[in-house]
Amino acid sequence: MRILIVEDEVKTGAYLKKGLEESGYAVDVANDGPQGLILAQEEQYDVIVLDVMLPGMDGWTVVKTLRSTRTTPVLFLTARDDVSDRVRGLELGADDYLVKPFAFVELLARVRTLARRGPPRESELINVGDLEIDVNRRRVKRGTTRIDLTPREFSLLQLLARRHGEVMSRTQIASYVWDMNFDSDTNVVEVAIRRLRTKIDDDFPVKLIHTVRGVGYVLDVKDVA
Repeated sequence: MRILIVEDEVKTGAYLKKGLEESGYAVDVANDGPQGLILAQEEQYDVIVLDVMLPGMDGWTVVKTLRSTRTTPVLFLTARDDVSDRVRGLELGADDYLVKPFAFVELLARVRTLARRGPPRESELINVGDLEIDVNRRRVKRGTTRIDLTPREFSLLQLLARRHGEVMSRTQIASYVWDMNFDSDTNVVEVAIRRLRTKIDDDFPVKLIHTVRGVGYVLDVKDVA
């Protein structure tokens, strides 16, 4: 699941990004209203966490403009706690309103609730050969063997499994899983693939994660030349 945070306070944005990523979400951050609106309109998000007081375009304008084309759930996160502000936000199309300072566990609970209200998501159960991924419970099995993964490993496996049979380049993987532009001097993808293989493939006769030389990686029950 993907979350967009539109927040001009850099420390707050970084704190939210870290916490949500540790909870298993892919997170993008925009630091002003125009950038946030562009991302919200061009990308598919499950929830948008939106500040009100933003440079370039305030949160009121962002959500009002967004509602002409998108129904993505929006959580206003702001220091403005007047009842009139809350009412205005909800009337413009926001789905929830949380006042700063806030407890992260409460924000996480509200994000999860809003995500359940959104459009139907992809299947919560992914099967490739004897590999089974329960997205909702974040559980992985090969046959009857339970496999424990870190949040990042789970995100990587989920990406490969949803696109099984399709070769994913290192650039694509880095973009989806780490939300970063790929640097040819960085071997983060190779290291992550190697660790994932250790858990997913090493103890099983049929290998699922394959390297396509010069292209990238693919998860499939058959090797890809």
